[in-house]
Amino acid sequence: MEKLIIEGGQQLRGTVKISGFKNAAVAIIPATVLAGDTCVIDNLPQISDVKILADMLSSLGATVKELRPNTLEINTTAMKDCYADYELAKELRASYYLLGAALGRFKKAKVAYPGGCSIGSRPIDQHIKGFEALGAKVTIEHGIISVEAEKLVGAEIYLDVVSVGATINIMLAAVMAEGTTVIDNAAKEPHIVDMANFLNCMGADVKGAGTDVIKIKGVEKLGGCIHTVIPDQIEAGTYMIAAAAAGGNVLIDNVIPKHLEAITAKLKEMGVNVIENGESLRIISSGNLKNVSIKTLVYPGFPTDLQQPMSSLLTTAKGTGIVTETIFEGRFKHVDELKRMGANIKVEGRVAVIHGVKNLTGAKVVASDLRAGASLVVAGLMAKGETEIENVQYIDRGYDQLEQKLISLGAKVRREHRE
Repeated sequence: MEKLIIEGGQQLRGTVKISGFKNAAVAIIPATVLAGDTCVIDNLPQISDVKILADMLSSLGATVKELRPNTLEINTTAMKDCYADYELAKELRASYYLLGAALGRFKKAKVAYPGGCSIGSRPIDQHIKGFEALGAKVTIEHGIISVEAEKLVGAEIYLDVVSVGATINIMLAAVMAEGTTVIDNAAKEPHIVDMANFLNCMGADVKGAGTDVIKIKGVEKLGGCIHTVIPDQIEAGTYMIAAAAAGGNVLIDNVIPKHLEAITAKLKEMGVNVIENGESLRIISSGNLKNVSIKTLVYPGFPTDLQQPMSSLLTTAKGTGIVTETIFEGRFKHVDELKRMGANIKVEGRVAVIHGVKNLTGAKVVASDLRAGASLVVAGLMAKGETEIENVQYIDRGYDQLEQKLISLGAKVRREHRE
């Protein structure tokens, strides 16, 4: 077990290059099952979730080679079926994408009920609804989700709630179904578009990704391709928040600014200077900021994955901010840790009221999940004194070379083994 130690109060200056998008990578890697061929996936982040999925595919019969850092060659030709037991699936929620991919190719799959961060209820009923609409039989017994179909036939599927996971899983299952599938009330997140681009690169016919209606015309066969994962908007947003919190002047490079419009708008509202220049954003902050209110929404609204880091930034801003979490009810577990550092926050249900204080002070804190960990890193950069963050393994799930990137910007961060 390791911990991060951050000595706060250092302004951040320099350039940070954003890695490939975790949320896209963990969907695209399982989607290579559909190819039955060799795919090369480039710009993958060097995070534990990617390694876990690569190991999972290897255990299921695929051949996975690291061609270079951030690039995997995945050959799924030898795979004949897909059974991912609890030991394989427990580590991360994205294991459920194997259901859609294997159902699409083999017409059957068995995957243990997925794991992942404990941030609230994340039901898979919309995934099941989509699979059943395509003609699959779905059963859940002894913690194993089984899907099987004699054949898959395109259907019109209306999602009762906007779900990124269900949208992607239905896309995966439908690309080789007979006829046309229409997903209505589909999620519009950037990694939905990236997934559609990857599937089309393999020979699929997917149109409308990025809108709330996606149309998929089934094809008989898919093949291998080369694909580059889009930049990580959540990692970029985290560094934007960190730069605003610590003060200084930071260039966030290799981003798609349109994906960051919600966080950009809120930072500007707080008094941060955000300058767009092509595929980069410059963040200039005096650290003297005013509080704002945020409400998490599906894309293009304010992303739930940035709510926790943003909450840390609000703790020392002037005035009072209100944070409303509409996506996951368990996304305020970081609040008690911020209180240890001197934050003034009151939570009722899905709403947190944050009264700005003069400063935070370093303390020993524990990350309860990935984005909670990111929020504590932001808090540590802002705080006076030294902050120790335990459960670093959560942070490693989603941030590529976090301490190295922060050190390059002038932060004082080190990783130590817990005694």
